[in-house]
Amino acid sequence: MSDGYADPKALVTTEWVAKNLKKKNVRIVEVDEDTTLYDQGHIPGAISLHWMNDLEHNLLRELTDPKVFAHLLGRHGIGKGTTVVFYGDRNNWFAAYAYWIFEYYGHKKKAIMDGGRAKWVAESRPLTPERPMIAAAEYPEPKPRKKVRAWKEDVTKLLKNPSGRALVDVRSPGEFSGQLIAPPEYAQEGARRGGHIPTAQSIPWPQACNPDGTFKSADELRALYGAKGVTPDKDVIAYCRIGERSSHTWFVLSKLLGYEKVRNYDGSWTEWGNLVNAPIEK
Repeated sequence: MSDGYADPKALVTTEWVAKNLKKKNVRIVEVDEDTTLYDQGHIPGAISLHWMNDLEHNLLRELTDPKVFAHLLGRHGIGKGTTVVFYGDRNNWFAAYAYWIFEYYGHKKKAIMDGGRAKWVAESRPLTPERPMIAAAEYPEPKPRKKVRAWKEDVTKLLKNPSGRALVDVRSPGEFSGQLIAPPEYAQEGARRGGHIPTAQSIPWPQACNPDGTFKSADELRALYGAKGVTPDKDVIAYCRIGERSSHTWFVLSKLLGYEKVRNYDGSWTEWGNLVNAPIEK
């Protein structure tokens, strides 16, 4: 799949998935915001990963431990050479989060199914409630690739010296303005204050997608981010509320547009909005 993307292998079509889902070296992975969808029906042979229970630490506000990650993948028959294809609901929102975590832990062969669950269903492709029986595999303990992740200290450095850097707030306009703490459909909780980090450009994450959930063309995406000064020559940090929506934007900038320096600040607003004496704007 190309459409002018920097890394055409980062996206696959529903047609590609339909042709390759039975291959032993391919694992289809559903990751949804609505975690009940998988049991209602999923792509035949697909496994389910829960974005919080499987991919985040059980106690710490942190991603899952490298040893736990390796065990998780091995248990689902994923080896270092397995091609993992993610898909999910809501424009592949949490599928992109899973993709970013796999990037963080260095899994090379991976892609997102363009259009996600909605496109698969719209094309009347088969769904099944049956969970696949998969033989376990060996997966070595990975080492985190920290260059794709930002911490609050990195954001502080950006604010002290914003030259050559860009901060992207991918949340809804209401959250950016400070009127809301969370997306409109969510409980308004999780942060002490509303607003946005100073210098941040507001580019809501769904603007990168077409109405059918597929990603816009590379030319459209370059125009979208370039209009706000988010250009490939800059060191870019994206953030949202807990890091999942911003991982979608990270995917767009790094994989589809080829920006070389893009990081996801997964602490995001639930961290920054609760920090004592951290600067905000409304």
